[in-house]
Amino acid sequence: MDVLRRSTDYALRAMVNLAKHYKEELVSAREVAHEEDISYPVACKLLQKLHKAKLVESCMGSNGGFQLSRKPSKISLMEIIKAIQGPIRLNRCLLGLDVCSRQPNCAASKKLAELQECIDSHLRRITLGDLFRDKTRDLPKN
Repeated sequence: MDVLRRSTDYALRAMVNLAKHYKEELVSAREVAHEEDISYPVACKLLQKLHKAKLVESCMGSNGGFQLSRKPSKISLMEIIKAIQGPIRLNRCLLGLDVCSRQPNCAASKKLAELQECIDSHLRRITLGDLFRDKTRDLPKN
């Protein structure tokens, strides 16, 4: 089972692409789709979700496109993930007592909750800026 869905992976790639153009120019959905090897219809749907979550801004028209709504260093990985697939949960029992009545007395649930907090905390700390810097650092030098 994948923790991050394929659509979330695509959205992360699209957001890194937009980070590359931050404060420079609007980027069309078609350009993002082509550069990140995402189908155009999927790219459009993802960009719409990201827009609804206020992570990207859009401008309509022949010169329109998308841009990040704020600095890449101010957008967390957690925000992107939640916008596309909702929160990541290790186990259904972490969704609350209405899902699992045994949760208050379950040793496994307590340890899973600790692990969940570590994951959530880490995803909140990683920013789009971090992903973009890592990507540009790994590019071959010409």
